[in-house]
Amino acid sequence: MPYDDKIAERVRAALRDQKDIREIKMFGGLAFMINGNMCCGVERDRLMLRLGNDGAVEALREKYTSPMDFTGRPLKSMIYVEKKGFSTTSDLERWIGKAVRFCVSLPPGKKRGES
Repeated sequence: MPYDDKIAERVRAALRDQKDIREIKMFGGLAFMINGNMCCGVERDRLMLRLGNDGAVEALREKYTSPMDFTGRPLKSMIYVEKKGFSTTSDLERWIGKAVRFCVSLPPGKKRGES
């Protein structure tokens, strides 16, 4: 599944001040990794966000969100946000900020390509 390049550019702009960002094509889209951990991404025209189990439960109470279930089984710590849910820069930055705060709380992950 392709991802929307314009949304990917918006996510890059929202992450511009974050250190140790890497982009990796995964989940049929584009994932943004922080310190070796998947933080957020773009799949088709929606955001993928890693918020942790509690953060995901809370976020799913908001409009335009759904469980991330690309395998047919929902991932408890990740959600999708539809395009309408991040149409403004402030909405996008709010969502990305939630994912970044969760991700930087994690220990460093194994970086792809490292053993």
